[in-house]
Amino acid sequence: MNSGILLVDKPQGVTSHDVVSRMRRLAGTRRIGHAGTLDPMATGLLILGVNHATRLLHYLVGLDKEYFATIRLGWDTTTDDAEGEPLPAASAERLAAADDAGILAAMLRWTGVIEQVPSAVSAVKVAGKRAYQRVREGEAVELAARTVTVSAFELLAVRRGDGFVDADVRVECSSGTYVRALARDVGADLGTGGHLTALRRTRIGAFRIDEAAALDGFDVPTSMMSPADAARRALPVVSVTDGQAVDLGHGKRIDVASTKGATDAGAGAIAAIGPGDRLVAIVERRGPSLKVVTGFPVEEAGA
Repeated sequence: MNSGILLVDKPQGVTSHDVVSRMRRLAGTRRIGHAGTLDPMATGLLILGVNHATRLLHYLVGLDKEYFATIRLGWDTTTDDAEGEPLPAASAERLAAADDAGILAAMLRWTGVIEQVPSAVSAVKVAGKRAYQRVREGEAVELAARTVTVSAFELLAVRRGDGFVDADVRVECSSGTYVRALARDVGADLGTGGHLTALRRTRIGAFRIDEAAALDGFDVPTSMMSPADAARRALPVVSVTDGQAVDLGHGKRIDVASTKGATDAGAGAIAAIGPGDRLVAIVERRGPSLKVVTGFPVEEAGA
């Protein structure tokens, strides 16, 4: 099996690890990793790397993301989503006071660069152990606030039921933002409590859900995106010659001046793509040279 990137539309009720396990069976290799998980309740885009393309995932994890979600106002839960135990409900008066304008105002307070306390049941590590593991073991976990960016927080629809208000929203945010925490914090501002009842990830950087294939009937060979195509979506690109590709493969530096596109690439990680549209390496500028940060071996035919 060649190396590449897979875009999977994760169904509800399946863990991200379940998806990885199934893809390992379908691809016939254990060398499959992911560029960020989704909760079992959530659906949507997962990016997986196969074989050498797992080395590219590090550069995809930090991309911004888009979600569509439903926030239920009326009570908090122990996990900030529908899978947790419900906490005491808000009064009818509080809920009635949460009109559309009030919901929008609360959302606006959590838009932009914000300090967000992650959900206690999260993958954030506390003294080397995931927060959700500590919660499951009965520990009370208090997480520190982190700076994240919510670049868009749109109210799409509001539905009022018996003892609750559902708000459908669209969120664009930086990596590391918890949409569950947004639901919790909007509910806290309104005095109603709040939690997520639905979450769908529709974009990671330039990778979109309409490019992803459903888990059932997933065909690995036809769904595989080349490492070079994936790298182009996430990183600036330089073109290298056969000789430069050989040098980079041996860990040697190459001159910026002799590399097409390098002078415009700026600082940070750059994808070096060689003849045959092969991702040769991820490089960074070091003065007048490009230095290999992550190499991608030449694959044998039929590998």
